[in-house]
Amino acid sequence: MAVLVGVGMLVAARPPVDVLGSFGSLLQTFLPWSGVGVLVLLALAALRRSAVTAVAVLVPAVVWCSLFGGMLVDKRGAGAAGGDLTVVSHNVHDGNPDPAGTARSLTASGAQVIALEELSPRTAPAYERALAESHPYHSVQGTVGLWSTYPLRDVRPLAIMPWTRALRATADTPKGPLAVYTAHLASVRVSLAKGFNTARRNEAAVALAAAVRAEPLDRVVVVGDFNGTTDDSALAPVTAGLRSAQEEAGAGFGFSWPASFPVTRIDQILVKGVTAVSAWTLPRTASDHLPVAATLRW
Repeated sequence: MAVLVGVGMLVAARPPVDVLGSFGSLLQTFLPWSGVGVLVLLALAALRRSAVTAVAVLVPAVVWCSLFGGMLVDKRGAGAAGGDLTVVSHNVHDGNPDPAGTARSLTASGAQVIALEELSPRTAPAYERALAESHPYHSVQGTVGLWSTYPLRDVRPLAIMPWTRALRATADTPKGPLAVYTAHLASVRVSLAKGFNTARRNEAAVALAAAVRAEPLDRVVVVGDFNGTTDDSALAPVTAGLRSAQEEAGAGFGFSWPASFPVTRIDQILVKGVTAVSAWTLPRTASDHLPVAATLRW
């Protein structure tokens, strides 16, 4: 069983997509929790008082540590004081009953750039009013929006889906221009007929990746609700060439969903051309996601 668990982790980390299909995405989404299997095997070894079994458990333990051990190290730097810009991304939920309170919670982070996903015709004006004084530069495109203390230009929607759920903008910061992409990839559908269906999400990821590859600026940050983790190889088109701020400068896994008991990180802050010096999750708001934040330096 120990060997099977260890081999299973390795296969799940890089599954043959043509064989496992979208089920591979499901495995990779929750792969960090495979460590629970190691603990169960270790408990069974102790129950049996078997030294041989305990040694065998080292196989999956070493595999898990090789995959995720680095996430257990606190890599946070000096925080906002050690960076040039702080960015926050939050899926605020289209049914959020307290947009003003959510906005206050996000501005308390001190972020200069705030990206929001899952805006609705009802809530978007409420965020515009609540953030107008602290973040006077903003743009709402479809269901996503970007607010900034620095001027925004070259703002345009991105056609990653039939309806607008992504935008691109240039933030003119004191250190120079920064390309900011905000995206909300399609939701994953689970049904008895089709199982774990990620096709529409994966297509949106490919379209977003094409836009990011064509970006002329050297400094880029891509944020949003990806409905998938950076471990999900199906999202490699958009995650390749970018670095996760959480993996580079966070503490722990930074799980962001569901907010009531986070078990996975589907909300991302990815960077290129800048360095993440700190990354963290913010306190819970009235949404079903936790906000994610990162301080960047260049």
